[in-house]
Amino acid sequence: MRKSLLIFIVVISMGLTSIAHATNDTLEKIKKTGEITLGVRESSGLAYALGNGKYTGFHTEMAERIIDDISKKIGKPIKVNYLPITSQNRIPLLKNGTYDFECGSTTNDSARSKEAAFAYTTYVESVKIVVKKNSGIKSIDDLNGKTVATTTGTTAVQLIRKNKRQKNIHFKVVNGKDHGDSFLLLESGRADAFVMDTSILSANIAKSKNPSDYIILDTTLSVEPIACMLRLNDKNFEQVINDSIVRQINDSSLEKLYNKWFMEPIPPTNTIINLPLSKETQYAWEHPNNKPRENYIENKL
Repeated sequence: MRKSLLIFIVVISMGLTSIAHATNDTLEKIKKTGEITLGVRESSGLAYALGNGKYTGFHTEMAERIIDDISKKIGKPIKVNYLPITSQNRIPLLKNGTYDFECGSTTNDSARSKEAAFAYTTYVESVKIVVKKNSGIKSIDDLNGKTVATTTGTTAVQLIRKNKRQKNIHFKVVNGKDHGDSFLLLESGRADAFVMDTSILSANIAKSKNPSDYIILDTTLSVEPIACMLRLNDKNFEQVINDSIVRQINDSSLEKLYNKWFMEPIPPTNTIINLPLSKETQYAWEHPNNKPRENYIENKL
């Protein structure tokens, strides 16, 4: 009887140890290794590649400032490793520990919150449709019988399906592996429209061969909070990220950074995206939170 009880206690203890290990502590890992791996995007409106292993953009530079603040907090320099990720692999690679966090163009929504944690919202996005000016497409109703591009693994996929059902219109959906690939489908004529975040659409138009060929329709399909994504149950790391975001908001450096990337010439072609700070993003900065997309829809935040 005593032997059976001892075995039972050992088994329970092993179970509790496993539960404890489910809690992540990325901050402690960074302290020990002196390194951090940042997930970066190659063709997002908020973060993109310059080539030769260099990455930049509003959210990439913001993430680098977050890392600088973490370095100051732990009192040692941090080596930054950059890992290119896509809409399709960003969650699996985060969960398996391949990288530590990302600040790209990921929407914070309830479904994703079951697999990953989100820091405070740093950009509120609207999802829209871009078409060629000579296409004759003026609204979503005009997409009937057309081919529509979007990017695999993004919330735009669900939005397109939802609108197809609600409006009873029929169009073919083609998926690009990343945002640059999706825009190429439109640019090359293999798609009649591209549905995605406004910042991504604007950035791709600005970098295209003939920016004047395109127009973003007035129709807004969704409003979505964009935030840095990290592993679940990683509270210490989440706190230092949020502390840095609040610091950047309070000293106005985040607003200056926004203007640098959306209102001034940007590399590599010195184009100007010309996307003024929206009232939705301004509100998110004034009221720091990590509420998911569903709250924005229900409460019209």
